[in-house]
Amino acid sequence: MKAFCVNGSPREKGNTRIMLDKITKIFNSEGIDTEIYQIGGKLVHGCVGCLSCRMNHSLECVFNDEVNTCIEKMINADIIIIGTPVYFSGVTPEIKALIDRSGYVTRGNGNLLKGKIGAAVAAVRRAGAIPALDTIHHFFLVNEMIIPGSSYWNLCIGRNPGEILHDDEGMTTIKNLAKNTAYLAKKLFV
Repeated sequence: MKAFCVNGSPREKGNTRIMLDKITKIFNSEGIDTEIYQIGGKLVHGCVGCLSCRMNHSLECVFNDEVNTCIEKMINADIIIIGTPVYFSGVTPEIKALIDRSGYVTRGNGNLLKGKIGAAVAAVRRAGAIPALDTIHHFFLVNEMIIPGSSYWNLCIGRNPGEILHDDEGMTTIKNLAKNTAYLAKKLFV
């Protein structure tokens, strides 16, 4: 089994990455090959709705940037984890570009994410994480993906890098999410 995690934070070693590292450690202990990909802070183009990906039946967007790399890795993964810090109750622009462009490409070429497992995690200073998580979850749902649950919402509270490690409930939630996802993956893909 393969898991592909996307770090939407421009802080490569920030709180979002800490959550993804926690998930990766648990996945690896469960025998799931896991990769974390850094898209946050990269220059990516937003979707312009040109529909070239659908007309050309290509598995990539006409804008050749980090999103195309992610699309290929998402197609080849069984599990997709998208992590983002919260920006004004939303996802980062890089994650929004990923969602929009990969959605057009994969849905327009045979609904290539259908049946995969998808989970979202968000690092938040104080509030606004639920709309960010909803944005990612709506992407998973419209792609007919399966979303595992956890013991609470998949968020950790902290502003400066490392502060989320003091959010015991948040870190437990991330641990439970990873364990539940691994359990589900073994039921679906083994």
